[in-house]
Amino acid sequence: MTQPSRARSRLGSRLDEEGRPLPVFTRAEARAILLTLNRLPPGERRRVLAAMPPSAVRALMDEWWWQARRGQIEPLACDDGSPWRIWALVAARGFGKTRVGAEWVSQRARETPEARIALVADSMDEAARVMIEGESGILAVARCDERPLWIASRGLLEFPSGALAFVYGAERPGRLRGPQHHYAWCDELAKWRQADATWDNLMMGLRLGTKPRTLLTTTPAPVPALKRILALPRLVRTHGRTADNPDCAEDFREAMREIYAGTRLGRQELEGELLDDLPGALWTRDMIEAARVPMPPRAFFSRVVIGVDPPLSAHGDACGIVVCGLGGDGLGHVLADLSVAGERPEGWARRVAAAAEVWDAQKVVAEKNAGGEMVESVLHAADFRLPVKLGHAKGSKAARAEPVALRFETGRAKLAGAFPALEDELCALTYAGFQGASNSPDRADAMVWAMSELFETQAAPRIRRL
Repeated sequence: MTQPSRARSRLGSRLDEEGRPLPVFTRAEARAILLTLNRLPPGERRRVLAAMPPSAVRALMDEWWWQARRGQIEPLACDDGSPWRIWALVAARGFGKTRVGAEWVSQRARETPEARIALVADSMDEAARVMIEGESGILAVARCDERPLWIASRGLLEFPSGALAFVYGAERPGRLRGPQHHYAWCDELAKWRQADATWDNLMMGLRLGTKPRTLLTTTPAPVPALKRILALPRLVRTHGRTADNPDCAEDFREAMREIYAGTRLGRQELEGELLDDLPGALWTRDMIEAARVPMPPRAFFSRVVIGVDPPLSAHGDACGIVVCGLGGDGLGHVLADLSVAGERPEGWARRVAAAAEVWDAQKVVAEKNAGGEMVESVLHAADFRLPVKLGHAKGSKAARAEPVALRFETGRAKLAGAFPALEDELCALTYAGFQGASNSPDRADAMVWAMSELFETQAAPRIRRL
């Protein structure tokens, strides 16, 4: 962490809560103490800290460099080695984005006394409430010897070094026309009401100094402005999850996992993932969320089928293994995604056999084109007694999946729980082909085979022509 030359915490100029002089540490001394503490066993470290006066502990806590976690540490450069102009911390709620922004701005103010810094949020009120006055805001993270002056009536923050920070709200992007800045901190851009105009006006005024920089801290959301910004050159991106923050109460983290784990909201807000719908996708994220239901009791299902999409080799794609059931209400349900990668045929065959026993399946369906005969022989060799049906793949993957996708869209197929990997593949199936991260939609193919078999005796939903 870069420190100003001759920077000292003049802690002795202030008194603690009991009227005693605060200790004086140079930054180098504080760093040396922290490095020494870090070498001690945890128990001894706790005893040493407990014996220190609160003022000394506070002085050590002022040092942000040893508290920052992966994702919170300022990057040195872009992936290609070029200096970054925009640092995007796209992370989950509760990860510590606000603390990063407040510490980053405070450090810029220490290093550059003439700095003019823009603090931009959805509204000026939110900028004041979160970025400046919040529990992890700029005033809260100020060091013991620092007392920034917040003039709320003017939307102005004065730092002891002489640097100034100005508050702006995205509801009035025109206020950013004219002002110039060295640095900018943009918070929660994904919720800005006029994001494009606000960002463009900010960037055109970010022209003071030799290396203008912008820190963007936001929870992800598939909004056009955020996607456009993340695609800009000289942008470096870091990431973090709610679970990465040990200061979040364990009860809160457990409750969030129980309620939202695997759902789109959970993956976005708790895992910090940017989930988006591809053009021409057969499944959308909203469609999947609408189809999600709790797991019904086993007795509810009149028929259970396991779809298998076998890999061509043990070192190739995953073996898609998806269990689907036809409920008493006539609806198809995805019950389990047991797909596995890196297994030899006998390995995934045992997995299929175990799934059939657990779910009391009546049939296994697999694609004949992709080694279906091997599936049948391997399963029979594993003493698998259920009938194995081999299907011949006709047309493109999208053409085969379309009738199943239509059942989801019309409410006739459901997801009994959350299946993130499968859902990602479904949302990557487009009319133009599969656009997922893996080579093949193994899980999605297995699900399509199983669902198609479940509804084979029923009339497929059709769109009437007028």
